[in-house]
Amino acid sequence: MMNQTIFEVFTDYVCPWCYLGDARVKKIKKNFDVNVKLVHFPLHPETPKEGRTLLELFRTSSDDIKEKNIRMKGLMNEENLPYNDRTHTYNSRLAQEIGAWAETVQNNTSIHDNFFEAYFVNGLNVGLEEVILEVVSKSNLDVDEAKLVLKNRTFKSNIDEDWEKSRKYGVTGVPTFVYSGQSLVGAQPYENLEQFLNHFGVPKI
Repeated sequence: MMNQTIFEVFTDYVCPWCYLGDARVKKIKKNFDVNVKLVHFPLHPETPKEGRTLLELFRTSSDDIKEKNIRMKGLMNEENLPYNDRTHTYNSRLAQEIGAWAETVQNNTSIHDNFFEAYFVNGLNVGLEEVILEVVSKSNLDVDEAKLVLKNRTFKSNIDEDWEKSRKYGVTGVPTFVYSGQSLVGAQPYENLEQFLNHFGVPKI
């Protein structure tokens, strides 16, 4: 029987630490009888539609960006995650709305993985409708329905609620993991997440 207390994961599709953390959350799903719920977080909500360079975002040098990418690629390799150098960040708001829609259509939807892949592997602007719809198609979801969701902003209120929950909980960075009113912040090693849930007696599968 599914444990009814929810393990909330605050995340954003353009957050490399969230991509890394997601691999560890997948292990949690395999090993624990727990209900995992993604909560979308506004990482860089001011980002324009065309995106921003990481140079501008971090106000740093190209050498520093190169070092960040080298470090991140090493961490991704440890989790067997594909990763290519980033040059830009993008506005993920509409992608989040489509991600929320997808969860109502398809249990265990692959759309979250595909948004991470679109950005971190293929370097695509996940704020653009054509990219979002490509991800929808790859996830075996109805592209025409997704177009209507985007046009009508059908899931705007869902993401507004997620963003408000982030403020209410005091979440300022992602990923943040919340269970039974307690939290862990950052891309925690799997062992830390395991210990965290063990502390609350969450049953293993």
